[in-house]
Amino acid sequence: MCTMTLEKESEEMEKRGAEEEEEEEEEEQELSVMEPIEEDLVSNIEQILGYKFGEKKLLAQALTHGSFYNPGRKVGPCYERLEFLGDAVLGVLMARKVFFSYTSLPPGQLTLLRGANVDTERLARIAVESNLHRYLRHKAPQLECQIQEFMEGMHQYPIHSNGLLDPPKQLADIVESVIGAIFIDSNSSLETVWKVFRRVAEPLIGPDTLGKHPVSELYQLCQKNRMNVSFMKDTWTESTSVDVLVDGCLFGSGTCSKKEIAQNRAAKAALDRLKMIL
Repeated sequence: MCTMTLEKESEEMEKRGAEEEEEEEEEEQELSVMEPIEEDLVSNIEQILGYKFGEKKLLAQALTHGSFYNPGRKVGPCYERLEFLGDAVLGVLMARKVFFSYTSLPPGQLTLLRGANVDTERLARIAVESNLHRYLRHKAPQLECQIQEFMEGMHQYPIHSNGLLDPPKQLADIVESVIGAIFIDSNSSLETVWKVFRRVAEPLIGPDTLGKHPVSELYQLCQKNRMNVSFMKDTWTESTSVDVLVDGCLFGSGTCSKKEIAQNRAAKAALDRLKMIL
């Protein structure tokens, strides 16, 4: 019985090993047909990162959005898998950073700090501030307008908007995918990745620059002053607008194609008005 079990486990391990080899071969074949980035552009990107790639095709993949390929043509390698990897690597590195830098902070505060430094808006800002966004390869019709709108909003909120801006996810994606590419290219060196990230992300958000989320701040202010607050979101589907009522009176409204951001903007509007009268 034991012998049969061992033989079965051995067969399964061999099967998994063969499948992994096939997957690696498929990835290598995909990279072999990856449209390369011009050498001078590669040099510019490497200067931004302070890192020289051994496998340039990894960098090309990290900056290629799925829309880059023409309709009807089989989609080639894009940044999605590298983004997945980079997201995990950044999470570990930032958790390590805040854990050892702020030894007196409780887990809740550490979580907020970690999130503020690697959330979609923060990473999108890094892409813009480092000029990495200029090298994103895509054919998404509205993306350039969305990037421009986000860049204009950054002037109003220099560090972080805490949920008031609508950053294009693709900008955050390429920061994560480039981090994933460096992790692979550097033989899984966390220290190499951290050095690159610090280079493009400084200054990191710390306890002194960590802002308050408008919804949380509004609830805290109303609770302190014994006021009732409620969000009217039923009409958002039609108007993309959310209203805030404080003790039954309209105190703020916010609009956005994303309900969560509309709610955040409404909370901010209500906060601004409440702070003027309290």
